Amino acid sequence: MNELKQSLRDNKYARWAALFLLAMGMFFSYIFMDILSPLTELLNEQRGWSSVDYGNYAGSETFLNVFIFFLIFAGIILDKMGVRFTAILSGAVMVLGASMNWYAVTDSFATSGLNTFFTNYFNLPEAWWNVTPFFEGMPASAKFAAVGFMIFGCGVEMAGITVSRGIVKWFKGKEMALAMGLEMALARVGVAVVFLAAPIIAYFREASVSRPVAMGVILLCIGLLSFIAYSFMDKKLDKETGEQGVTEDEEPFKIRDIGIIFKSSGFWITALLCVLYYSAIFPFQKYAGWMLQANLDYTAEQASYIFFVFPLGAAVITPLLGNFLDKKGKGASMLIFGAILMIICHLTFALILPLDMGEGLKVGVAYLSIILLGISFSLVPASLWPSVPKLIDEKVLGSAYALIFWIQNIGLYAFPMIIGSVLAKSNVGITEYDEYDFTNPMLLFAALGILALILGFILKIIDKKKGYGLELPNRKTAA
Repeated sequence: MNELKQSLRDNKYARWAALFLLAMGMFFSYIFMDILSPLTELLNEQRGWSSVDYGNYAGSETFLNVFIFFLIFAGIILDKMGVRFTAILSGAVMVLGASMNWYAVTDSFATSGLNTFFTNYFNLPEAWWNVTPFFEGMPASAKFAAVGFMIFGCGVEMAGITVSRGIVKWFKGKEMALAMGLEMALARVGVAVVFLAAPIIAYFREASVSRPVAMGVILLCIGLLSFIAYSFMDKKLDKETGEQGVTEDEEPFKIRDIGIIFKSSGFWITALLCVLYYSAIFPFQKYAGWMLQANLDYTAEQASYIFFVFPLGAAVITPLLGNFLDKKGKGASMLIFGAILMIICHLTFALILPLDMGEGLKVGVAYLSIILLGISFSLVPASLWPSVPKLIDEKVLGSAYALIFWIQNIGLYAFPMIIGSVLAKSNVGITEYDEYDFTNPMLLFAALGILALILGFILKIIDKKKGYGLELPNRKTAA
């Protein structure tokens, strides 16, 4: 009788193959997300982008998710249409937005009608009410690239929640924490690949900022093919189990669920922790190469080699920590320790790295700080996401995840632009990229870490009082 109940997900090779296809889509999306991060100097030289222009472009990725509530709609689409449809849709949207992003930084755009259009329009004042990425004086290429990045952002965030749902669908009751850890790890490798490969591709023979972006678009097309291949496996699984894209105990998103979620203290602490921590990591990634160039007097390629160890180290450690949480627990303690490491790292970048010291010592400090930040980047996500089901009622868990991602996107939208503005105001009159002072931006990142640390302690206190079980193992029974 047990044999009759066997489905495709009970075959370990099949479910790991499904994970591979889903993870590859996210791997390529993370490559494109930071494709221009190591190339800020070349963007300035070839396209005339300032730090403010780049910051507004970087923040535009989450604009539609935040202000048009696209991420909420993406959750509804996922609940209504299922994993395979939403995965393919997200892949297609990413390819569309990325293609626009690529065209914006090509030589062809500079002589096109679109260049003229974007030069003449979207010239909004730099006022408090202007929440868009556009402002008067922003290069047309940066404006159009921001539009493409907005569309790409809709696709990548939709893919994020879809892949998470897909992993739950294939690994529920099995190696789910390990699967999520491995998916995150592969995404981290994508960031590492960007910082290593983008400068090499850009500066190969004749320098071209558009060349690595074109490569990113090609990789996203391969990611779309991975999602399409996954859809065949997903369809077969649905036929075997009778599922239609949602897991057994989950309910579709309902608007009335928002009120229930907003009344949960666990939701607010988790959401604020998420936005504070990720706002100190992902926006930092977009400026890390430039910061290292300025402090170490390195080229873009040399700075990328140092930052390369950050996502790569996180990729190695994240699955191990996920497995530890399954077996031993200590989720709240890991959140606190991760925040402490992040504070130490950003304060080192702000106060120690700019000091006059020997080149070897300075490079060693940079490497050590990046490695510690990679450990922090492993500790917090590995402990944060598995803790959410312990804090929030399972009936509204899917809706809560969508709202947490939406709140996270607010920070990811705002902070690249805030950092760009702080950097510009801290370096008035500075024109050489290797002379920029990054002290104030790094102090701002450290401040976010301090707030996250405070929330981590509050969460641990609440856990003791209410018994959420954050310090307990995730795995209830032996595997």
